[in-house]
Order: sequence, then C-alpha cells, then structure tokens
Amino acid sequence: MTANSAGPGDQFAYFWITDSCPQTVKAISQQPPFEEDVALPSRILELFSSWSVKHSKVYVTPKEKVRRYEVFRQNLKHIVETNRRNGSYWLGLNQFADVAHEEFKAGYLGLSTGLAGAGGRPRAPTTAFRYEAAVDLPWEVDWRKKGAVTPVKNQGRCGSCWAFSTVAAVEGINQMVTGRLESLSEQELMDCDGTLDHGCGGGLMDFAYAYIVGNQGIHTDADYPYLMEEGDCKEKQPHSKVVTISGYEDVPENSEVSLLKALAHQPVSVGIAAGSRDFQFYKGGVFEGTCGTQ
Repeated sequence: MTANSAGPGDQFAYFWITDSCPQTVKAISQQPPFEEDVALPSRILELFSSWSVKHSKVYVTPKEKVRRYEVFRQNLKHIVETNRRNGSYWLGLNQFADVAHEEFKAGYLGLSTGLAGAGGRPRAPTTAFRYEAAVDLPWEVDWRKKGAVTPVKNQGRCGSCWAFSTVAAVEGINQMVTGRLESLSEQELMDCDGTLDHGCGGGLMDFAYAYIVGNQGIHTDADYPYLMEEGDCKEKQPHSKVVTISGYEDVPENSEVSLLKALAHQPVSVGIAAGSRDFQFYKGGVFEGTCGTQ
C-alpha cells in the first residue's frame, strides 16, 4: 500500500537547515543541573562505577578502562564547570560520558551539508515556499500530542542522523494524511540510497527524499529493520507495506519565521550543526551555546 493515495501535492516533506546556531532548543528534561565536587578523586571514581553499571559498560582490558575513566573525568569536569555558569541550559552525564569529543563527532554526526553542491542539490518542482503567506500562527505546536511522532529512536554508533531525520518527517506527514502512525525504515535509506548519501558516513535529507519519491515509497521498520550499520539493498517485497510522499521542499535557509510557518502545518526535518562539546551532553534548558561546524 502507499500512503499517497490522495493525489500529488497532498503529502509534501520539508527540510530546514541553518548556518547559525538556533537559540530555541527546548528542554527535554526539567531536572536540576548536574553538580558534583570534581576535586575529589574518590567521588569521581564512585560516579564512574555507578555510571558504568547504569549504561552496561564493559571494557575489554584494564588499559582501556583506565583510558575511558580519564575521558570520563575530563568530560565530567566540563559538565560541572558549564553548569556552574548558571546559563539557560545545562549538561548531564549520558551514554557518551566516556567518549572523547573528536571521537563523538566522527562516530555520531552524519549531516553532510557539503553534499548540497554534489551533482546538483535536488529541489522540489515548486518555485515558491508554499506556506509563505501563512498568518495567525499558533503560539505552540506539539506534534507528539497530535500523534504524528514515533517514540525516540537510537541511531547507535553510526552517522545516520540524516536518515532518521528524513524518516521522522515522512512519518509525520503520513500520519496527518492517513491517520496512521507508521515507524518507517531508516535502514532502507542506509542500504539503498547510495548515489550521493553515504550510510554511516553521512548524508543529506534532500537526497533521501528524492530516493523515496523515485522509489515510489519506503518500507516500514518492521519489514526492513535498523541494523546500526550499512547493509545490502533488499528488493521490494510484493506484499510489504510502503509509504511514499508526493514531493519535498526546502524551507528558506536561515529564516526562523519560515520555519515557524512550516512547523505550524507539519513536522519538519531539521539539520543542526551539533559539533560543539556541549551538544554531546545536553540535558535541558534553552540551548544558547555554540553549535560548531559539523
């Protein structure tokens, strides 16, 4: 089946990217900022031990454990010092606390904006932003409450954020058109959309949308589950469920007003330069730090 049964133009996906750091990343946690006395080695060791148990960390050799402890200690110091500034956002220990920042950027950040000029960035057939004339926008929109957002997914140690962002926007518009929230396949994009996107090596949502349109749809996650690594492209099964879109369009670059207009009408795929160290440990609040360039 396809979700796009109502005709062309009924199911458009949107993509927005900014060259500057967005200053309205809202809180995902309202817990108080994490604070510890990082001057006490015994307390740091205690935190490392409890954190290792919580995140099921197992190190192959004692040498590796010592190395990861030192990375953890440095990251903990950064988290505490940042939180003590009493800024608009705060950081916390998460599953990346034993990961060096350069390692984090290499292993988890996969938005490749440089691909925009590779072979011509695909564009929608329209020449004007369709929501440009929108007025009387709502004060807030939570697409989760409207049933258009699937539960949070985990891309793992793979630069596949571009695939997850693409899929999330398609899941949202599909729910709005059909009334059904389907979890779709990031893995299909990883395996099959290889002309300009590069699996765990990064990609761009525009090209992923073009693949979905050209392929006449994308499978569900149940039929084509995520592996956290690139695999061989599987043939489309004759009786499998497929969801497609009519097309896609870029929200005007660096225009928060245009972004608000698009978001008021449907979920949007957004690319953020999340290369700063603070993003690695972001816990809550309104993020006003630097974003980096990756």
